Amino acid sequence: MLHEPANVVTGVDEAAAYKRRLGLWMLAVYSVLYLVFIIINVSVPKTMGVMVVAGLNLAIIYGFALIAIAFILAIIYNWLCTRHEKSFETEGKA
Repeated sequence: MLHEPANVVTGVDEAAAYKRRLGLWMLAVYSVLYLVFIIINVSVPKTMGVMVVAGLNLAIIYGFALIAIAFILAIIYNWLCTRHEKSFETEGKA
């Protein structure tokens, strides 16, 4: 049944500062992309009706791109934070 001892939790997240800084940078990048989307919609809304790919207009392409980028940023964030946390584990065992 693979019952293993519970991990020791110290209550202190050594990687918290790194996670916060990384999260804020990713939020800033995504916010700029979203801000451009909003500015285009407000200032020149007809631009969003331009057909871009396979009969889909810019609004659809940009909207789905925003969703995909958010998902990709989440995966990158998780990967980087996990890698950073594991570096603390290996330092503690050495």
